[in-house]
Amino acid sequence: MHRTIRIGVVGPCAAGKTTLIEELLNQGYDAKQIAQEHSYVQDMWLRISNPDFLIFLDVSYANSIKRKKLNWTEREFEIQNARLSHAQNHANLYINTDGITPQQVLAKVLEVLKNIGRLDNN
Repeated sequence: MHRTIRIGVVGPCAAGKTTLIEELLNQGYDAKQIAQEHSYVQDMWLRISNPDFLIFLDVSYANSIKRKKLNWTEREFEIQNARLSHAQNHANLYINTDGITPQQVLAKVLEVLKNIGRLDNN
């Protein structure tokens, strides 16, 4: 089990949040998806979870509709991103998931979390 750190994952639909959360839980991390993208409350991510470490996963409109076959307009996607701007601005780690695999996303996250663990031990 890893050091107890609450990890929140936020981002637009189809960015890879669910996949990342499942992998982090499998690795023993305390991770939670935050459904901020559907809220008009800018700091809902903070109110819902108040994570110690916030990860923002991003995706382009084109990739979001390919991944999930979403039936929404680019304008609706932009509105969702506006709702996420507060979380994105406060994220400890930002990853654009366009063009990278879920395994590559996980590897980036684990590397950062490993480095946080090193800092805690010093």
